[in-house]
Amino acid sequence: MNQQFIDLTAVAYLVAAVLFIMALRGLSNPETSRQGNVYGMIGMLIAVVATVSRPDVFAFGLWPVLAAIVLGGGVGLVIARRIAMTAMPQLVAAFHSLVGLAAVLVAAAAFLNPGSFGIVDEMGRIFAASRIEMSLGAAIGAITFSGSIIAFLKLQGTMSGAPIILPGRHLINALIGLSIIG
Repeated sequence: MNQQFIDLTAVAYLVAAVLFIMALRGLSNPETSRQGNVYGMIGMLIAVVATVSRPDVFAFGLWPVLAAIVLGGGVGLVIARRIAMTAMPQLVAAFHSLVGLAAVLVAAAAFLNPGSFGIVDEMGRIFAASRIEMSLGAAIGAITFSGSIIAFLKLQGTMSGAPIILPGRHLINALIGLSIIG
């Protein structure tokens, strides 16, 4: 596959990710929630177009893509009809945790089988940019997953709303940061 095409796809994904972050920020305030929704929709459109425009997406035909869309849409429809509007914050937190988990799993899959992702050179080494992307994806995904689970539990009333203060938290955070970098 053309390296220029891969770079363009990566840029599109980056733009989509920034729009998703802007969407989350916008959705945090009722006055800016409409704009947040617009950012989220544009981000998703960019991500979907970037994904389906890759020549390898339809390597197995159109049916797996359509099946994934129907399955995801069906699950979303069932959940949307069963959840009360007052439980929406918990639902968003739960879904957000799944996004974080997906990022971790994609990073792990890319690390374990980099050839299938097309991120290796002729010698079988993973490109430096891809290693950075995998590390950031896994780190941000893990933080998103754990933070969203805690948010869900607090919103659900299962966990106290008081902050969790660990002894030695600054050292723990520094070690985690160093492990992400190293």
